[in-house]
Amino acid sequence: MAGRYPAAWLEELRARSNIVDVISAYMPLKKRGQDYWGLCPFHGEKTASFSVSPDKQFYYCFGCKASGTVIQFIMDMERLSYHEAVKLLADRAHMTLPEMEDDPDYQRRKDQRERLLAANREAALFYHQTLYTEEGAGSLSYLQRRGLSDAVIRAFGLGAAPDDWAQLTDHLRAKGFTIEELRLAGLTRVRPAEPAAADRPAQGERIYDMFRDRAMFPIIDQYGNVLGFGGRILGKGEPKYLNTSDTPVFNKRLGVYAANLLKKERHLDRVILVEGYMDVVALTQFGVKGVCATLGTALTEEQARLLKRFAPKVTLAYDGDGAGQRAILRGLDVLKNEGIPADVLDFPDGLDPDEFIRREGAEGFARLKSVTPEQYRMRRLKEQFDLSTQEGRTGYARACAPFLKSLDPLDLENRLQELMVQTGFGREVLLEQIGRSAAPVSERRPGSPRPEPIRPEGREGEDLENVRAQEVIVSLLSNGQLPTDIVSAEDFDDPLLRHLYEALSAGASPASLVEEQATDQERARVSRLLMTPPSENTDQQLRMAKQCISRMNQRRLDREMQAIMHIINTKEGSEKQAAMSQYMALSDRLKKLKNEG
Repeated sequence: MAGRYPAAWLEELRARSNIVDVISAYMPLKKRGQDYWGLCPFHGEKTASFSVSPDKQFYYCFGCKASGTVIQFIMDMERLSYHEAVKLLADRAHMTLPEMEDDPDYQRRKDQRERLLAANREAALFYHQTLYTEEGAGSLSYLQRRGLSDAVIRAFGLGAAPDDWAQLTDHLRAKGFTIEELRLAGLTRVRPAEPAAADRPAQGERIYDMFRDRAMFPIIDQYGNVLGFGGRILGKGEPKYLNTSDTPVFNKRLGVYAANLLKKERHLDRVILVEGYMDVVALTQFGVKGVCATLGTALTEEQARLLKRFAPKVTLAYDGDGAGQRAILRGLDVLKNEGIPADVLDFPDGLDPDEFIRREGAEGFARLKSVTPEQYRMRRLKEQFDLSTQEGRTGYARACAPFLKSLDPLDLENRLQELMVQTGFGREVLLEQIGRSAAPVSERRPGSPRPEPIRPEGREGEDLENVRAQEVIVSLLSNGQLPTDIVSAEDFDDPLLRHLYEALSAGASPASLVEEQATDQERARVSRLLMTPPSENTDQQLRMAKQCISRMNQRRLDREMQAIMHIINTKEGSEKQAAMSQYMALSDRLKKLKNEG
């Protein structure tokens, strides 16, 4: 993750993005001792358990175990990828990304992007202000007929494009934007001049607004940038919705509508993905949380990964028509490939989410039960077969088998019960068709003992105590009050702890060690160890270290003696005699260590 950027550059970025200053912009922190404390933004709590170390430049929550450096914090709070968070912090610190330093075109692209985003922002203001003028009366009437309040109109920044050929273009040119910038932003269209032909005179270059006489929906990303627009025609005509084409700042495959509002939601248990702008606006007005829409395209891998930043699960709530149902099946495949849990809201009577919630209200929407991907697929497959015939029931059972094969036992049992009722086939026959066998009765007997859960790091008993001793050494070493030569790398049999010891001994910063961890679990473990507050009593520190090192050495001697005992039991003659002498020497050393302890 961090390998793409030089370690020295990342250290400078973290130093110039002081973690206390960055986190304080999101939540209040109070200094307590050497560290700062506050209420964790990642889980609800009333007593502060969120600790920020200004010296080590990382944070750790003793409640939910959230942890990381300033980069991880920005990733989680802003719902960004690692590289997006690095770029955001680098921009704030006025640092150039290393891979861009030798790119002569980088500054031009950066300046162009800023100009196009500024043009879009001015256009969004123009459209919103126009909505409340005589020229926007048609759009305002349309939105109000759809039941939208002024509050939700303002929240989404909705607006109106006037029924005029170039009013927006003229307005933005007066603001200093060029025709080429407006064309690149997708706000203005330029039709080149055409020479005269036999049946018509020459025509000069034509410049006109992209959106005319439409209700406008600005597309805003999670950073608050206006990337483009969707425009709904007010009268008859095609297309019903006109969207900004791909531009240097907008790619419809990469974002979702209302990402800016999603980012403001905290502790969402799911994102509800719908098809249209009005679906998002209507559900939001009725109080439904976490709603967004794709941008005129089927769900893409990039959009799925974006949604994963906002919530652990995605609920597909597409229109109830045939096109919407087919889009759900494609979306379920995309989400499954990205490893994102999903379910489906299957609206009755072919309704879309906007129509359903206006008919049934928020209470009706809340009562609408979601179905699993497998349940949904079975519903759609069922429509393709005539279950009144044996041939239809057989075809349906065969069609369901491939996607049931990968289910866990409990989900499979639920789907099997449905399939047995619908087709009349027995459980064993269906399992054989699916390619699964029933578990032996002895394995499924109620009350049979369950296997013990694996302990953290797979350790238990004396082995676990040995790991804890190694953890104490690493924790003490990270505080800078323990000499590095008091222990060696060979004293560590836990690979992660050995790496931490070697890295700290070589001068690596605690923040860099936290940041390099690949999983949340490993990052939390390292943060907990390196966050442990140092003891002010050096003698107490050294006594604790000595006890831990003694325990580690005893454990190592025990292992060596066990290996030598194997030689004693399997060898003869001089080899056995030498092994016995070595065993006695190790035994004397072990006794001495225990007496010293």
